[in-house]
Order: sequence, then C-alpha cells, then structure tokens
Amino acid sequence: MKKRAIILILLFTSLRVTAQVAPQKYFVEFMDKTNSPYSINSPIQFLSLGAIERRQKQGIAIAENDLPVNPSYVNRLREYGVKILTRSKWFNGVTIYSLNPTTIDTILRLPFVKRIYKSEFFDNIYYLKSDNKFTLEEALLKDYNFPSSSYQQNYKGNAGYNYGPSFNQIHMLNGDSMHKLGYRGEGMVIAVLDAGFLHADTIRAFDSLRLNNQILGTKDFVLPGNNVYNEYEHGMEVLSCMGGNLPGQLIGTAPKASYWLLRSEDFNSENIIEEYNWVSAAEFADSAGADIINSSLGYTVFDDPSQNHSCLDMDGKTTPVSRGANIAFSKGMFVVCSAGNSGTTSWKCISAPADGYSVLAVAAVDSSGIRAAFSSVGEATWRIKPNIAAMGSRAVVCSTAGTIIHNSGTSFSSPIIAGMAACLWQALPASSNQSILRAIELSGNHVTHPDSLLGYGIPDFVKALHHMNVDNRGVENLAKVYPNPFSGEFSVSFNATKDQEITILLVNNLGMIVSAIKRTARAGANEVTFPDLKSLPDGNYVLQIIGNDLLLNSKTIKVTN
Repeated sequence: MKKRAIILILLFTSLRVTAQVAPQKYFVEFMDKTNSPYSINSPIQFLSLGAIERRQKQGIAIAENDLPVNPSYVNRLREYGVKILTRSKWFNGVTIYSLNPTTIDTILRLPFVKRIYKSEFFDNIYYLKSDNKFTLEEALLKDYNFPSSSYQQNYKGNAGYNYGPSFNQIHMLNGDSMHKLGYRGEGMVIAVLDAGFLHADTIRAFDSLRLNNQILGTKDFVLPGNNVYNEYEHGMEVLSCMGGNLPGQLIGTAPKASYWLLRSEDFNSENIIEEYNWVSAAEFADSAGADIINSSLGYTVFDDPSQNHSCLDMDGKTTPVSRGANIAFSKGMFVVCSAGNSGTTSWKCISAPADGYSVLAVAAVDSSGIRAAFSSVGEATWRIKPNIAAMGSRAVVCSTAGTIIHNSGTSFSSPIIAGMAACLWQALPASSNQSILRAIELSGNHVTHPDSLLGYGIPDFVKALHHMNVDNRGVENLAKVYPNPFSGEFSVSFNATKDQEITILLVNNLGMIVSAIKRTARAGANEVTFPDLKSLPDGNYVLQIIGNDLLLNSKTIKVTN
C-alpha cells in the first residue's frame, strides 16, 4: 500500500506536486536466519547493555527476531549492484535501491529470498515464489499476527524552573510537581523518530543537552550517513517539548533525559518505504538501549488513492509501522505517538502507528483542557483510542531561529507526554512498560468514562506515580479473584467505602482490554461475576476496578481445563 506519511503538525498545509517515476526502492524479505553468526545466547554481540538490562528488568527473553539479518544474505545482494539502505531484524529483510528491474527478478530467484515488495505498490505483493496469489493483509496475518491553570508568563512552578509560557503545558499534567520531586528524566533514554532536526545542533534551547552529552547520537534511515541537523525542522520542534531548556521561555517535560535523534521520515517522499524506515529506526533504538520512543508521525493516505489506508486498517495490527510499534513494546520500550490531526477532515480517525495495540496514542487539547477540533477520533469499544490527551493547541515550542513560538498539532502533545513518561519511569525504574502505560491511563481525568475523543483524558503524573506505588506494593488483597486461575467464569469481591459507579477491566499483557463490566458498587462488600471466558487465550491478566474513589488491582491467570 502506498502510504502518505503525514507529519502531524496542524499548520502544515502546503501541497507538493511531484513527477511520477518508476519505483526504485524495494523491501527484500528473507526466508530465515539460518547459519547466522549471531546467537540468542550471546546478545551482547547485537544488543547494548542497556537493551539487555531493559529485557532482564522486565523478564523479556531474547528471541529470534532480536537477531540481525544474516550478513551473508546481505552480502549476496550487494553482488548484484544494489544499494542496501536499511535492515530490519524484526521483519527479517532489507530495503534496497535499484534501477534495474531485471536485477530484482534475479534476486527473487535466490534460495534465501522469500519475497520482494515494491515501495510504490506495497498493498499488492510484487513478486511471489509461486502462483498462489494472496493479499498483503493475508500475508501479514499469516506471517506476523500480533495480536488546567491560567496562563502565567513567568511562573516558576514547583520545581524551581522558570517555565515561562511553557508552564501551562507542563502544569496541566502536574509535571512541575514531578520535577520538584526530582524526576526530570535523568537516566532515561528517549529515541525521537522524525523527519529531521534542523539546527538542533546550534539552537540555544538545546545548549544543556549538548553540554551534558544528553544527545547520545543521530542516525538517518532515509539517507544513511546524512546529517539530520540539515533536514526538516519538525523533529527539532518536537525535541524542544521534551529536552528544551531556555529559562523564562521554554522548559521541556524531560530536560534531564538523554536522546537519540533518528530520521525515519522523508519530508519529500510519499513512499511506503518510510514505514519500513520507521521500523528500522525503532529496532536501532531498541538495540541502543532506548527506554522510550516518541513518534510524531502518522500514515494514512497517499498520492495514489488506490493505495490509501482506510480507517478499518487502523485496527492495531495491519500496517507495517503499527506492527513494528507493537514489537517495539514487546521488547520493553514505551512507545508514544501522535493520534493525528484529522478530526475536521473526511478521514477523522487516528493514524498508524497510533492505532497499535501497545502504543500510547495522544490526542490534543488547548490550554483550558478542551479538545482541539483537529485532534483525530479513535474508538471506545473493546479498546480505547486515543489513550490520553495533552496540550497540542498552541503548544510552546522552539523555532529554527531559536525563538519561542506557539504551534499546534498532536505532534506536540505526544512529546510532552513522552517526556513526562520518562520522569515517571525514572521514579520507579524497576517497573515494566505495561505498568507505566496503565498508570498513565488510570490517572486521566476521564478514567471512569473514557471515549473516542480524549480516551482516558488528561493524565496527572503524580496520581500515576501513586498508582504505580500501589501496584509495586502488591496490594492485591483488596480485590479477590476466584477461582484463580480460572478457565471460564470467575468472580471478584472487593470493598467500597461508598456507593459509586465502577468499571471493572480485564487487561492482557499487551494492555488490551479483553473484557469490561460496568456496575454500581454499594458501600461495603461487593461481588461481581464475569461471564464465561473460555475462548480467552491462556495467560496472565490484570483485573482493575476503577471508581470515583476506588482503584483496585489484582492479577489472575487464565488456563484451559
């Protein structure tokens, strides 16, 4: 499917007209990783210590998709004169550049090549090893089935920072209180996937990042070896929401975090290959030991209407970029994405990869906490999308001239949240990415009535910290599940201090709500029975009871008799 990569910034309205040329980029998928020089028993060969420690801390095993693509396969492709652009260990293939279709035909016949995708027409498999034709969706499912405060110009806040006009976008999340507690992102690594970081190497707002070596490095996945500081400014603006430090003007939500600046998006390109660039960049972030990915990018429609995504594709598992985001989460990283700016367009729905099962999709509100009309619409049935919201209407960001400006888009609500997530994780570094995700959601001001516009609402990160402290203390005796383990029907008993409306959620280890019940709890003892869940996959689940003054958690296990 040819995808138009939409940089999620509201003020971007220009149109580009480009000549149609024959596709020159292809994704070559390999059959296997047989005879690889790498082994899951020696992860230090291909993962940093940070990446290994992240897995160990969260109990995540090294898997085959952690292994790099077989270098002998890559070298064989080079023999045919093609240029290797990016590699994807998760999808087991490489992106190549070639002007010769005959060469592509020859490469297809190599015994280790499974299939080849054309960048311009990705929705149809360009070549197959047999005459058995099937759609891309069928192929993917077969191979990769994963499942407020008033404006204050010089307010210093609670942390001693002089936030200036950026105060409101932090204070509405109680971020200044987190800063005062000493949680400013120290020790956390954020990978920023974007379209370029123009002048971020010279702008004064990033002086402290440079002085303290908080920019760990840069990498260009569009033009390997290119200087990302010479490219589009969008990533620089996004970075300023997290890492900016210009007292009295702009303080980011994670001014003490460290950053990888990764260019995955070609501002001048309309090719599906950019989704694969994104996946390769996410893999690099994983290998380099990043804790958090921020992606203010979205993929919806493209120049060729026949190749467009539909809102039905925003199901959390269909697009390559969403599948990549899900895998990134499975490696222990926390993935934050802009929900999209299509709320007032015919498209309306969220974009990929914000739809990903495990992605924290961020909607936009204004300085008063009111939803911005442009913020994309999700769903609130079996899953909540967008997940939460932050200030994205007239957010305070840095310009390429080094001045402070107001800009609008979910492009900015996403990094504001990503920075705060770094502060939260810093506070409890032994926590899992799943617990970070749920704590943020449960701290939202719409937690008892999430919807398709703002999800769980605007989070309060001090409340999120409290929720995580409760989880980490293992307070499970307040809610009893029986039988536990269960195979079909089960019940939960708990106490409430007063009459109130409650929601009981059963959540799997990907953060998906697999069952939900709304009830009226009475003061005193309560018991609720869940219906037969025999069809639910075996595994570990978390049961959460949410009310006006009630937040209970209990772990349970589904087994098959």
